[in-house]
Amino acid sequence: MSSKHVLITGVAGFIGFHLAEALRKQNATVIGIDNFNDYYEVQLKKDRAQNLEKLGVTIIKADICDPGLFLDLLQKEPITHIVHLAAQAGVRYSLINPQAYIHSNIQGFLNLLEGCRHYPHIPLIYASSSSVYGNNCDIPFSVDDRTDNQASLYGVTKKTNELMACTYHHLYDIPVTGLRFFTVYGPWGRPDMAYYSFTKSIDAGIPIDVYAFDKMYRDFTYIDDIISGVIAAMDLQSPLEIFNLGNHRSESLKTLVESIEDCLGKKAILRHLPIQPGDIEVTYADIAHSQKMLHFQPATDLQTGISKFVEWYKKGGHSCH
Repeated sequence: MSSKHVLITGVAGFIGFHLAEALRKQNATVIGIDNFNDYYEVQLKKDRAQNLEKLGVTIIKADICDPGLFLDLLQKEPITHIVHLAAQAGVRYSLINPQAYIHSNIQGFLNLLEGCRHYPHIPLIYASSSSVYGNNCDIPFSVDDRTDNQASLYGVTKKTNELMACTYHHLYDIPVTGLRFFTVYGPWGRPDMAYYSFTKSIDAGIPIDVYAFDKMYRDFTYIDDIISGVIAAMDLQSPLEIFNLGNHRSESLKTLVESIEDCLGKKAILRHLPIQPGDIEVTYADIAHSQKMLHFQPATDLQTGISKFVEWYKKGGHSCH
């Protein structure tokens, strides 16, 4: 019987859903918070939540910016770990609605840290992002690289989270671990992500917009590998850490499209466009530190991961929203 009693924010999100599922398999007690916002199809979040409730996960509909939310929860529940995944995601949407990023990613995170300061024995593991590397030209991205040259407001908010967490650690001795996720994909994923929207469009014979097609490379990381890294970080309970969680290989957008074409048995209709503001051309994780401290070893290549996603999609994953 697991002695973990885990609070997950953003539990109906892509990573939160998979983490809660994995923790329940370990017999951990899981309490989740989600506000079920409409950044993408709410039905997909509701379907994830419904699956989790069947597994015995308690889900609270609440906004992480609600004053007193965390203090109230931490007073009532014997929480052993907090995993903070709730955030306004996406680089491009930050150009349209910057206020949403400040509200959720900064105000919401501050609200959580203010709760944690009263319970400094509870380790906090929080989602950062490969976006913090911004316009960094050193490839692969190392946790030792400077991250003060941001390319998007989304990256700014995630970098701000790292600074806030570090400061609250020094002020109140809260154990904090930041996880820089690199392009996470897989079943039950986010419909706004390229691999998902490409699959949907290619399957329907609709043209796809590809930005700087020959120059765009991403370190695509399969969801199961990410979850193993998150759980390893929870178990490590380090006082203060930052880790890259990536696949440690950078694949072209072209390879992604070809993998989807192979799995669907259909050819993509491409609409070539220039790179968008806020986008960076290459992401590539140096995971040496994660390998050493977390024994993190990603095991899923892009072709295998995409075939698993497309299999889920074909089974009706795409019709659940």
